[in-house]
Amino acid sequence: MPTTEEILNLPLDTRAAGDSGATTIRGYLVNLLAAVWRDGECFSGKRPFGNSCWDMDLHVPLIGAGMITGTIDEYGEIEDFDSYAGDKLIADAIASLASPTDRGDH
Repeated sequence: MPTTEEILNLPLDTRAAGDSGATTIRGYLVNLLAAVWRDGECFSGKRPFGNSCWDMDLHVPLIGAGMITGTIDEYGEIEDFDSYAGDKLIADAIASLASPTDRGDH
């Protein structure tokens, strides 16, 4: 089982890095939160960095690192993957960013 630090430090592929301006999963999550804050009620949960299916940007490196099962095609797109396992790893990584006193029921 990967640690949350290993997850947060995974590099993003070039496309995801370009869309979000981040080079790691940690940076992606920070930039996502910054976009929520900056855009407020105009924030687009469907296209926060201009593209839909943005959550796949975080699943690709998890697959590439062997942290979840899945297949990526020759274009860098996900063909199939364990979405439950990927979502859990990202949720755990997000929760790890909070201090122990900040953690609630998430």
